[in-house]
Amino acid sequence: MGREEQIIEERIKKIEELKKEGINPYPHRFELEKERVHSKEVFEKYSKLRPEEKSKTSVVLAGRVMTKRDFGKISFVSLQDLKGAIQLIFQDKETPKKVFELFKKIDAGDIVGIKGNPMKTKTGAVSVLVKELFLLTKSILPLPDKYKGLKDEDEKLRKRYLDIIMNEDVKELFLKKQFFWSTMRNFLIKRGFLEFETPVIENSAGGAAATPFKTHHNALDLDVYLRISMGELWQKKLLVAEYEKTFEIGRQFRNEGMDAEHLQDYSQMEFYYGYANFEDGMKLVEEMYKVVTKEVLGTLKFERGGHKIDLGKKWVIYDFEKLIKEKTKVEIYNATKEEIMKKLKELKLDFDPKVDKWRMVDLLWKFCRKTLSGPGFLTGQPVELSPLAKRYDSDPRKVEQFQVIIAGSEVGNGYSELNDPFDQEERFKEQRKLGEKGDFEAMEHDTSFVEALKYGMPPACGFGVSERFFSFLMNRPIRECVIFPLMRPEEKENKKK
Repeated sequence: MGREEQIIEERIKKIEELKKEGINPYPHRFELEKERVHSKEVFEKYSKLRPEEKSKTSVVLAGRVMTKRDFGKISFVSLQDLKGAIQLIFQDKETPKKVFELFKKIDAGDIVGIKGNPMKTKTGAVSVLVKELFLLTKSILPLPDKYKGLKDEDEKLRKRYLDIIMNEDVKELFLKKQFFWSTMRNFLIKRGFLEFETPVIENSAGGAAATPFKTHHNALDLDVYLRISMGELWQKKLLVAEYEKTFEIGRQFRNEGMDAEHLQDYSQMEFYYGYANFEDGMKLVEEMYKVVTKEVLGTLKFERGGHKIDLGKKWVIYDFEKLIKEKTKVEIYNATKEEIMKKLKELKLDFDPKVDKWRMVDLLWKFCRKTLSGPGFLTGQPVELSPLAKRYDSDPRKVEQFQVIIAGSEVGNGYSELNDPFDQEERFKEQRKLGEKGDFEAMEHDTSFVEALKYGMPPACGFGVSERFFSFLMNRPIRECVIFPLMRPEEKENKKK
């Protein structure tokens, strides 16, 4: 029998012993829950105690036993909760005998509640001298080694709950993610935006250039798609319905590749700002990014991928056409598809020769983007790359679009929304032609959206940002910033190896 199997067997025996003594190892609730505080609050309130001084007041705590050191007449436990960890002390003649007896059946990993008096040890450590002990959940499987933790990266993601228990940085990461989204939500609500929920299952995959997940709806006998945008076409219909400012935060799905910056399912925020254009959107987005970054990082200055960033400085405006010409010598409106292919080969960039010229131009742009530190906005994109954006009056080849550029990455995209139903219908037709030629990211022709536009949609700016911005701020691959990412089943992974 291995060491782990032995530990499991011993703990199961303890469960049986506890039951015989009338102690439920899995009670329905913690009786003192209303009095409970967190470890951080105890530290803050009792940090001024003198060494060996004990408070006369008592506190109630609950959490997981991380370590247990038994020295006979005195024992020490590290109790971990949501906001940190604190030392518990079980001491002869101070801790009741009955509590000591129950303590012997407690193991690392168990969830317990305690009541006791805060104190400071000789070394100045804020601790709690235990007077009452409540077993709340008896663990069976042992925790990973305190110092080694989980080493295998896939195991960390599959057993994220263990990684969070053992790694304070990971726990803090997902608390910060909550701040990220709540700060963004509150920012928009304070500025008059209304939050809506739009359909996740759609008849057609609209609102973005991406490959959708397809499934079948049995009750309606329809092939349907998981949404690839955060309700873009739905939110625009809400603008038609006279809701002037809308937004949604939710999950969207794209059946495409995985890398450090992309996943198939992820969270996204999109807002639609009625009676505004892309310039109004840029002002709002710059302000929002500063507020969110300050909340998450505590500063507007940081370094990513060799780029030094200060979101507090003046944001740069980059021009799509001029930037590509400056970096690659290619004049995108004059160059042929063959000339662009030649340049892509020179730059050693992978491409699909079957796709449209403008998809190749987009690859050139992404090559150039890596050199830009920002913060700034990319503007002047070709209409072929943005079928839902309004054209410039001064140059109909281009659209009023802006992309947030920080440290060589695009972390947000918006534009003046196209509200001309005839122009929109023509662009959908062009997208259909591209799809027939094999462009899997081409948009479908959404006739219901065109019909809504014919009733009249006010001028508006739309903008979207995904949780990739959060992973960017955390300087981690996006998969590490998803609390339960989709993984290949462990048995299939083992077969693959």
